[in-house]
Amino acid sequence: MRVTLVGAGPGDPGLLTLTGAARIQNADVVLYDRFVGEEILAMIPDRAEKIDVGKNTGSHPVPQDRINRLLLEKAQQGLEVVRLKGGDSFLFGRGGEELELLAENGIPFEVVPGVTSAIAGAAYAGIPVTHRDYASSLHIITGHAKNNERPRIDYEALVRLQGTLVFMMGVAAIGEICSGCMAAGLAADMPASLVENATTHAQRKFLGTVGTLSELARANAVASPALIIIGEVCRLSERYDWFGKKPLLGRQIIVAHAQPGASKLSERLKELGCQVLEPLSAKITPLTASDAPLEKALTRIADYAWLVFTSGVGVRVFFDYLHEAEFDLRMLHGLRIACVGVETEKEIKKRGIYADYRPAEYNGAALARGLTALVKGGERLLIARAQDAAEDLTRILANAGIAFDDVAIYEKSYGVEPISYSNVDFAAFTSASTVEAFMKAAPAGDFGNMKAVCIGEKTAAAARSHGMDVYVSAEATIEAMVQKIEELACSLHSADQG
Repeated sequence: MRVTLVGAGPGDPGLLTLTGAARIQNADVVLYDRFVGEEILAMIPDRAEKIDVGKNTGSHPVPQDRINRLLLEKAQQGLEVVRLKGGDSFLFGRGGEELELLAENGIPFEVVPGVTSAIAGAAYAGIPVTHRDYASSLHIITGHAKNNERPRIDYEALVRLQGTLVFMMGVAAIGEICSGCMAAGLAADMPASLVENATTHAQRKFLGTVGTLSELARANAVASPALIIIGEVCRLSERYDWFGKKPLLGRQIIVAHAQPGASKLSERLKELGCQVLEPLSAKITPLTASDAPLEKALTRIADYAWLVFTSGVGVRVFFDYLHEAEFDLRMLHGLRIACVGVETEKEIKKRGIYADYRPAEYNGAALARGLTALVKGGERLLIARAQDAAEDLTRILANAGIAFDDVAIYEKSYGVEPISYSNVDFAAFTSASTVEAFMKAAPAGDFGNMKAVCIGEKTAAAARSHGMDVYVSAEATIEAMVQKIEELACSLHSADQG
């Protein structure tokens, strides 16, 4: 039994602390705020109860005293309770209030600090909140008072300190804040900045002065959550802006990938600043039970001259089975290895093995054509791949009179998450099967405007068959797909600027 206040940070899931992540993953119940990002909420285990206690300006569906009572009630049931709050729990997060009832009732609690947007949001906008040449102090002020009253701010004291001022939750009062600063003697041309949705793919930054900031907010419809930063340090924003220069910032990209777990493609795209939507959740089921075709094939491994893989998943399933079955790898010493795709080849190399053949094109037909020229008369192939895989490979081999055993070592299925397609810039597909799975899940409509980036020609053909605007990466690699998406984003940006 314990209650843990966890600061979720300002939005970027990478800024959640390791301790915070561990507490979330071990929770029985999680009470969370509206500014906690989806990627952090996804860390909550399925078995845990999830309670949305988020507040909107002027609207508190779950009153604060009810939140306090829920924390107490859940803890008294002997549960591990996490109170998940945006930013830091103790910085305008009412964390101190939420501990009062727990302390009165002898409930053990823990506080895991979070990275505050007051500092992280400024950093992601290229603004160092202190600098020896500009400001030696930082002052964090709330622009939102209790019971929606006007905030009581001593502007004269703040101006007199000559430090950096960061106002949180102050967008609704920005006119009053700027006027109050100027009335206290702050020059109207003092640099100032607005940072909306700080540290996220939707971050927007506006640079101005104390005299112009209110109009900038109005003209650009700046909404909460947003920071107001006032001070000489704002002059450094353009020079030090690293996050705003990410090439895919503000873009939305669908990634439909064929493998379960974290996607390398998704991670690379997120590093470049975009929001990644993953509507498909792949499930891989190994077909390696006792008396399965793979076990039978391995009992006569000496009959084969070639071992053929068509995916990285197949490589992993195959070698995982060898390990579990305590199969001596030296039994493979006489086999030559063939595969499709650079990513599949990388998986083979991880096992200390180098492929003897990989076609330049990323498809089974190219692999089959290459093998027909390499396989000698009387040699037999062991093809280890997915159940219901494409027939191009086996059809061409059979027509060429090459002997093979096509062994299904895993089956693949897809779950579907509902997403909105209204603001999607690109869709990235890593196989033809992901195109078909995506189309089964997508709402009916015209996909002619969807720019589909495909890893190879076979995948591209599947996307074209559904009317998509198709682009193929220069190579069948994740990095080549990322480069193609960057090129397209750059061309779109140029067109928008033109």
